[in-house]
Amino acid sequence: MPAIGTKSVAGVTGSRAWEPPNPDVVFGRTAAMEAVRVNLLKAARTDVPVLITGESGTGKQIIAQLLHQYSQLAGGPFVQINCAAVPPTLIESELFGCEKGSFTGANAAKPGRVELAQSGTLFLDEISEIGREIQAKLLHLLQDGRFSRVGGQQEEQVSLRFILASNRSLEREIAEGNFREDLYYRINVVNLALPALRDRKEDIPALVTLFLNKFNQKFDRTEGPLSERCMQRLCEYQWPGNIRQLENLIKRYVVLGSEDAILAEMNDEVPEMVKFVMPASGEVSLKVIKRQATRQLERKVILKIVEASGWNRKRAAERLNISYRALLYKLKEVGVPLEHQRSGGKLTAKNGVHDPAVTPIPAEENNG
Repeated sequence: MPAIGTKSVAGVTGSRAWEPPNPDVVFGRTAAMEAVRVNLLKAARTDVPVLITGESGTGKQIIAQLLHQYSQLAGGPFVQINCAAVPPTLIESELFGCEKGSFTGANAAKPGRVELAQSGTLFLDEISEIGREIQAKLLHLLQDGRFSRVGGQQEEQVSLRFILASNRSLEREIAEGNFREDLYYRINVVNLALPALRDRKEDIPALVTLFLNKFNQKFDRTEGPLSERCMQRLCEYQWPGNIRQLENLIKRYVVLGSEDAILAEMNDEVPEMVKFVMPASGEVSLKVIKRQATRQLERKVILKIVEASGWNRKRAAERLNISYRALLYKLKEVGVPLEHQRSGGKLTAKNGVHDPAVTPIPAEENNG
């Protein structure tokens, strides 16, 4: 397989250095991923549109980036946009740009992602999320490489490569009237179908090593390999969130320094994040529930980090990548008493009042 070098990759928020992981880890050893590897290399030699399909979290963005890196357009920009993350009223201007005064708030002319991807690659993630009117304009662009800015009077010409991705069945979307059939056949020249992680479990050990190295370096940690028991459980798990879920679990392991942090989720334990009682009126506020869930989850994470740091709050603040004073504020905000006493190996609150005879403050914290 050709070697991949480090290149500057332009994304939705601008340019950033991107160093792809080892392709052997990305593609693994399964027959399905080997087929993806072979077809990716073939498609990279052309400029035909490529449709990447698969469940959420299967690595569609990484495959799109690799496809760009192997292509003859690798020297050009790689521009991406998550169609699901852009409000329907803004997707047209985000894609095609706008002229000054074309709508309220358009105080200056602005190029869209299409223009920014000139002589490079445009990656449209979650393509099924755009409306049929924009689909028609996208079809026109794919057919002859021409488009108009919002509020513009003339057409612009561009030359670029299209990569599109969807976690939904576009055939089903067509049947339900949500997606244009002619656009589907235009973008589905090459289809790279990514398997779910549960269908490529033999690749899990290599992925775990990849993520361990990544997060140990990112957080300046030295967490060692997972135990045989934990690795076996990883390989038995069904992974509803796919590779993204595995990555987040390994990040949690590195941050908290405990395999229990990931085993609980794989044991299908439902975290008691929100103690919710249906009000008598039957009305539910999603904003309130979200606020409660965020507060309780944050409290749980902070407690685990502080406990894992032996209640050395300066060390805990460093592990959380926040200042010492910010940690004290957070402890107070989420209702964790600043001082605790040890009882039978467990930490228990003591009315939030410090007792030097029970819990002396470490010297390095005296002036915190």
